[in-house]
Amino acid sequence: MANLPIKTVGVIGTGVIGASWTALFLAKGLQVIVADPAPGAQDKLRSYLEKEWPMMSKVGLGPGASLGNYKFVADINDHLGQVDLVQENGPERLEFKRGLFANLDAKTRDHVILASSSSGLPSSEFVTDCKKNPARVLIGHPFNPPHLVPLVEVVPHPGTGSEYVTAAMEFYRKLGKDPVLVKQEVPGFIANRLQAAVCSEAYSLISRGIISAQDLDKTMTSGVGLRWAFTGPIMTNVLGGGGNFRHMVEHLGPASKVWTEDMRKHEFDASNPQSLNELSNGVEEWVSNIDLESLEKKRDNSMLGLIQEKSKDAA
Repeated sequence: MANLPIKTVGVIGTGVIGASWTALFLAKGLQVIVADPAPGAQDKLRSYLEKEWPMMSKVGLGPGASLGNYKFVADINDHLGQVDLVQENGPERLEFKRGLFANLDAKTRDHVILASSSSGLPSSEFVTDCKKNPARVLIGHPFNPPHLVPLVEVVPHPGTGSEYVTAAMEFYRKLGKDPVLVKQEVPGFIANRLQAAVCSEAYSLISRGIISAQDLDKTMTSGVGLRWAFTGPIMTNVLGGGGNFRHMVEHLGPASKVWTEDMRKHEFDASNPQSLNELSNGVEEWVSNIDLESLEKKRDNSMLGLIQEKSKDAA
């Protein structure tokens, strides 16, 4: 039953992630039923979708794509019988998600995939009160913004059925996403753990006065990030080792051991007021003279070009 066609998606929560998912679903020609109890959520979503629709046109609209294909509802419970998949984007609070997923499990059809955009909470922690079919609950964690960035981390809990994992992976692929399967639950999953590791060292270097915030970002965007956008850290090491990954790791081993020991010694501590002040002051001094809205628009357009170029290579 998990491989039935998905034509109508239920979106719960229309913050940054939920609104972005909605834009993507609409661009791919799906019907979307949306709910969010926050004051003004309906108007905010409408404004967001109208603002982002020209970008979705650049990304590529599927057959039947239309901004008229969504319905904002006051109570999602009245519509759960109509949806073929749920993409949940609620608060990252355990008790909230437990109650929500128990309700979704009870009121959707048995085969409907219940996917959470949770960025760190594994679904095994909030599936505990699902009685009907907890095997269809899993994580479908996007990378922000979901309507542009291809990555989706699909993370099953130990009781998730393999047929639901396969169906979720296929659904995201059909949206033009590039899903990865996380085989075991870990807090924060994969992308956020990698991001946290890099950012922790970046914060340490800035707060210690070793480099400015601006030059730290430049180090990534003009160096490491350029390579990693095409070949991630593993393949970059393969190429750096002349095709021999083991040789590269053994060659860098002694030096990297010294580096990592120093990083642990100077690990950034956000609870230290002095370190946090040094970091935030350095960032705010740089950011105060930047038009962030224009920067974000330029980033998204440039990112779209890069994604499309990579897609040509993959094809």
